[in-house]
Amino acid sequence: MSASPVVLSVNGIEVIYNHVILVLKGVSLQVPERGIVALLGGNGAGKTTTLRAISNLLQGERGEVTKGSIELRGERIENLTPADLVKRGVVQVMEGRHCFAHLTIEENLLTGSYTRTDKAEIAANLEKVYNYFPRLKTRRTSQAAYTSGGEQQMCAIGRALMANPSMVLLDEPSMGLAPQIVEEVFNIVKDLNQKEHVTFLLAEQNTHMALRYADFGYIMESGRIVMDGSAQDLANNEDVKEFYLGMGGGERKSFKDVKSYKRRKRWLA
Repeated sequence: MSASPVVLSVNGIEVIYNHVILVLKGVSLQVPERGIVALLGGNGAGKTTTLRAISNLLQGERGEVTKGSIELRGERIENLTPADLVKRGVVQVMEGRHCFAHLTIEENLLTGSYTRTDKAEIAANLEKVYNYFPRLKTRRTSQAAYTSGGEQQMCAIGRALMANPSMVLLDEPSMGLAPQIVEEVFNIVKDLNQKEHVTFLLAEQNTHMALRYADFGYIMESGRIVMDGSAQDLANNEDVKEFYLGMGGGERKSFKDVKSYKRRKRWLA
């Protein structure tokens, strides 16, 4: 993990839905200031639930954090509202983009500045978003419903940037996008990290792409963190290659297809 100060710390959290279903089982992770951390795993591993626990969006799905703690720069944030977190600089880009279909691209972007009051700063931020996403400037008067999936993903990220965040929680940015657009989106994330010093925690099933751009990664299975390490170490790990990058050399592509497997799980270390 980077020597930079820790901006976000998730400490052994458990999440239960409907007072019955245990989804997260002692999840712990850290995100350093100005870092890009990838939360990796298949569908249903618990990645989205982890992000929603951090941004306090669980209540709408009858979920709650029942154990552990979540700290932002040393302050516990489990009881803050999502709006409070936005004011503290933490914004989530939801899986599936969720642009307002009937609004134009520019109107969608401006909804991201609802916590701000300085019109000059908002206008300056809008131009900055257009500089990073020139395609959005071209389509700024188009209704979001009539734009491509890639343009909607760019709009969703741009809308988050309009809140002037220090940290973005990015959920499945590659989902449903063509490889060329995925590459473009990840390049912009890297630029925002390096030039604007935005910290990213991104949940992603595309392990290969995420590890190319992240500094550090955590791998989730069934609501637990099972492995962590630098992006380079994970990309070079034989178990990760076999089970997540499809580079095992044989027909077996999932640990579910075998009766037992010997990956070094973090909770057994």
